[in-house]
Amino acid sequence: MVEGFNEYARRMPPEARIELVEVKAEPRTSGKTAEQMMAAEAQRISAALPGGTTVVVLDERGRDLDTEALAAAYKRWQREGANVAIVIGGPDGLHASVKERAALLLRLSSLTLPHALVRVLLAEALYRAVSISRGHPYHRE
Repeated sequence: MVEGFNEYARRMPPEARIELVEVKAEPRTSGKTAEQMMAAEAQRISAALPGGTTVVVLDERGRDLDTEALAAAYKRWQREGANVAIVIGGPDGLHASVKERAALLLRLSSLTLPHALVRVLLAEALYRAVSISRGHPYHRE
């Protein structure tokens, strides 16, 4: 699945470059509660996010955008000159502090999906949204 992500990342135009930054998950054998593990992960996530970044968090309770709406969001971010970071949560989810920082809570799926698959799905969705915003026809039109 790494190859799938890399393929879509390679296809992105220079002005819409995507980069994968992995934040180490808290060891599940630490004896910490889920809340404590999410809090520790939240600190590492916050440290990895550059200042001034527009944060989008994947969350099962987030907004359900179709491809055209994601393309419109991309156009808006581009007009605003925003650098966008899309955050995928750990096995226990994301701490409230990360969600509170988000400009958008986005639902990719109602299903629970493994990180590797989410990365490919998200990269493809972003590639398609950027393509639409650049005037390439959407396959359903």
